[in-house]
Amino acid sequence: MKQQFSTKWKASKQPRKQRKYIANAPLHLKKKFISVNLSKELRKKYGKRNISARKGDVVKIKRGKFKGKQGKILEVKLKVQKIIVEGIQVKKLDGSKVNVALRPSNLQIIELNLEDKKRLKNKKTKLKEEENAPKKTKST
Repeated sequence: MKQQFSTKWKASKQPRKQRKYIANAPLHLKKKFISVNLSKELRKKYGKRNISARKGDVVKIKRGKFKGKQGKILEVKLKVQKIIVEGIQVKKLDGSKVNVALRPSNLQIIELNLEDKKRLKNKKTKLKEEENAPKKTKST
């Protein structure tokens, strides 16, 4: 039986192969696909452009019907690569309300959930090392 996901696959111009790679990827790789870009203040603070979304982050919607609204992330669906945001709902024909699943590319993180201390630990230590390290100069 042929393996469904290849770790050796590099790239393809064909959209069907790109879609297949994303659809068959294991969950630990799909976590990287749901990265959301950071606001300008957070970019300066952490020296990073984007970070993977987590439950509890506050996001602003940048595209679509709900553009400009913001809310807390309620759920991150790795299998379908969608994010559910608090207060973003549509009304169904029977009158009930249902949450809207949004794509991470249409969101921007305004406030991070820092309950997990390991989330930005590696990045913070790298920033401190760069600040403390003496500048290298050529001595010739």
